[in-house]
Amino acid sequence: MRNGEFLALEEGPPGPMLNHAIEGKRAWTRESLAPADWTVPIPPQATGEIRALIHALRSDPLPTLVLTPEMFELDACRTMMNRVRGILREGIGLCVVDRLPLDEMSAEEAESVYWVLGQLVERPVAQKWDGTMIYNVTDTGHKHEYGVRGSWTNVELFFHTDNCFAVAPPEYVSLLCLRPAIEGGISRFCSLYTVHNRMLEKHPHLLKRLYEPFYFDRQAEHAPGEPKVSFSPAFRYDRRRLKVRISDHLIRNGYALMGEELDAQGREALDALREILADPSLWVEFTIQRGQLQYLNNSEFAHFRSEFTDHDDPACKRHLIRLWYRGHGRRSYDG
Repeated sequence: MRNGEFLALEEGPPGPMLNHAIEGKRAWTRESLAPADWTVPIPPQATGEIRALIHALRSDPLPTLVLTPEMFELDACRTMMNRVRGILREGIGLCVVDRLPLDEMSAEEAESVYWVLGQLVERPVAQKWDGTMIYNVTDTGHKHEYGVRGSWTNVELFFHTDNCFAVAPPEYVSLLCLRPAIEGGISRFCSLYTVHNRMLEKHPHLLKRLYEPFYFDRQAEHAPGEPKVSFSPAFRYDRRRLKVRISDHLIRNGYALMGEELDAQGREALDALREILADPSLWVEFTIQRGQLQYLNNSEFAHFRSEFTDHDDPACKRHLIRLWYRGHGRRSYDG
C-alpha cells in the first residue's frame, strides 16, 4: 500500500506472536554446531559433472543467464544440492559447499557453474530494481550511505537479513568466493529462533514491539518517484516459521528519511535485539574460502560480515559473487 511517503508491505493478515520457545535443530547455538554440520563436500562424481559442464560450454558457449540444469547431466550434483536445500529448509539454515576447482576454470566459467548449481536449490531472482541477477560483492571505495549498499564497501555489516526493506525478500542467499580479502571479512551466522527465544525469555514486552511495523530505508532500490521508505514488522510468525526482516542500520535510516523519531519502545526493542545478537554463544563464524559456495536461509537466520583489509592491486581484491533465490512471485526485484 502506498501513501505517498512510505510503502506498506502487506504479507497477508498478521499472525499471532510466537509466545513459546522453539526447540530443535533450527534453534541452535555455537555449542550445538560444528563445521561438519554446515559443510557439504563436493563428491568426485559431482566434480566430474562440473568438469563436463565446463567442457560443454567451451565447445558450445551460451550466456550464463540462459543456462539451466536440464541442459547437462547432473545427477550427482542434483543429489548434492538437494542435500543443501534440505539443510536450508528444514535444518540449520546454513550450508557451505566445499569447493569448486577454480584453478581449472576461468572466473566466467565459475560463475556459470555457480548459476547452474544454484537453480538446483531454488529459482534465482533479481537483486536490484534494474533487474541485475548476478551481483558482484567487492569494495568499490564508496562510502556506506544512502543508495550505497554495504556489500560495495569494506565496513562491518552487523547481523541482518538481506533486502529486508523489499516487497519480496529472497528466501535464500548465496555467495561464491573467487578471492578472499588479505585480512578480515569474517562471516558470522545466528539462528533467529534462538534470538527469538532469548527475547521472549528476557524482554517479552519488547519482543511484541518487533511484531509491529518499522520504517526501513529502501536504499534507492525502487522506481522513480516511489517512496524511499517501506513499513513492515521486523518479526512475523505464520504458525510454522518465522519470517524476519532485520537491519538496525536501515530501520534507523528509515526514520531519518521520514523525519520522525523512532518511538521509545522501538529503540529499546532494537537495542535489546542488538545486545542479544552480539552474544558470541549464539553464533558461529568462519571466513569463506576461495572456491567455496555459501548458502543461507534469509528469513530465519541472520548474518554478519566483519570489516576487512583488501589488496591494493585491483586484480587481487576480495571478490564474491552473490545470488538470491525465491520460489514465489515473479523473478523481478519486487516479485
